[in-house]
Amino acid sequence: MNRRGLTYTVIFTFLAAFVFVAVLALTAEGTRPRVELNQRLLETRAILEALGIEYPAPDQIPGIYEERVRERTEEDFTFYEAAVDGNTRWAVRFSGAGLWGTITGVLALNEELSRIVGFEIVDHNETPGLGGRISEDWFSEQFDGERIPDGTIGIRGDGDTDPENGVVDAVTGATRTSQALEGILNRYIRSLQGALQ
Repeated sequence: MNRRGLTYTVIFTFLAAFVFVAVLALTAEGTRPRVELNQRLLETRAILEALGIEYPAPDQIPGIYEERVRERTEEDFTFYEAAVDGNTRWAVRFSGAGLWGTITGVLALNEELSRIVGFEIVDHNETPGLGGRISEDWFSEQFDGERIPDGTIGIRGDGDTDPENGVVDAVTGATRTSQALEGILNRYIRSLQGALQ
């Protein structure tokens, strides 16, 4: 067979692509259980951290979660309950459309559902350096202790630092991501309020 001919090139390209696709498919299938376990651990860790439950080491996360967190479902809506420092806290795993993909995280509220006690981003597809900054500590920490007046939270780009007005500072240059996250959070806050009242 002529190595410079069209037939050889087509056959070689097909075989090379087949081998690489087969290796990738086998690798993906072989690592699927580990990937799913890591995803569950990431979400469980985010729930514990949002609720303010400490864990001494990552390998103790599943045991502490089972011991301290109670999962509840009301009308197809799942949320979490935990006692922290003698007070009940509620958490909800949220998920919704951001600018470029799904934003997933955990939001925790106090017993009266009047203040945020924790906020964690688990996964997102937002632009690195812009909307992707929602997963940075400075962004999530500003939610801690923020009051929820009228059952809603605002994310605005005005440098807000007042924990009593229900508004946190948005990410500069990521208006659409901030607006999308605000809508997602308010939808889940209303759902949690509805499930508990």
